Amino acid sequence: MAIREILTVPDPRLKQVSKPVEGGVTDDIRALMDDMLETMYDAPGIGLAAIQIGVPLRVIVMDLAREGEEPAPRYFVNPEILETIEEKKPYEEGCLSVPDIFDQVERSARCRIRYLDYDGKQVDEWAEDLYAVCIQHEMDHLEGTLFIDYLSRLKRDRAIDKVKKAKIRAIREDAN
Repeated sequence: MAIREILTVPDPRLKQVSKPVEGGVTDDIRALMDDMLETMYDAPGIGLAAIQIGVPLRVIVMDLAREGEEPAPRYFVNPEILETIEEKKPYEEGCLSVPDIFDQVERSARCRIRYLDYDGKQVDEWAEDLYAVCIQHEMDHLEGTLFIDYLSRLKRDRAIDKVKKAKIRAIREDAN
C-alpha cells in the first residue's frame, strides 16, 4: 500500500470522465483501492475517487465511521446511481481536491446505487443521509464534476484562487 498524491484544482485531470473498470475486480484494482484508502485516511477524508489520484477509472473508496469508531471502509467499482428521490437536502461539503473550502450543496436525500465491492460481488442498495451525499459527491468526480461546480461562478473562482494561493505559499515555505 502507498499514499498517493491527491490532485487539487485547477488540475485539468480532475475534469476527466473516468472509464469503467474492465474485467471485474482484479488484484490490481484491489491494490489501487488499498492505496486510495490509505491516501484518504492520511489526508484525512471520508471519500476518494480514483481520478483524484490521477487514475481515470470508475473506482471510489469511502469510510463514514466517526472519530473513535472502528474503521468501516467501503469500496465501489463501476458504481451507478439507479434512482434518486425528489427530496433534496443541503449539506456542507468539502473535498480533498479543493482543500479547506466548504460550502452548501443540495443533493438527493436518498439514492439507489449498484456497484461491485472489494471482492467483485455486485451490490444493489439504498444510500441515505451522509452516505447518499458522499456517494453522489464521489460519483460526480467520476464525471469530471467537483462540488464547487454547483456554486456560483464567483464562489467557484474564489475557491480555486484560494487553493492556488495556498499552493504557492506551501512552495515558498518549503523553499525556505
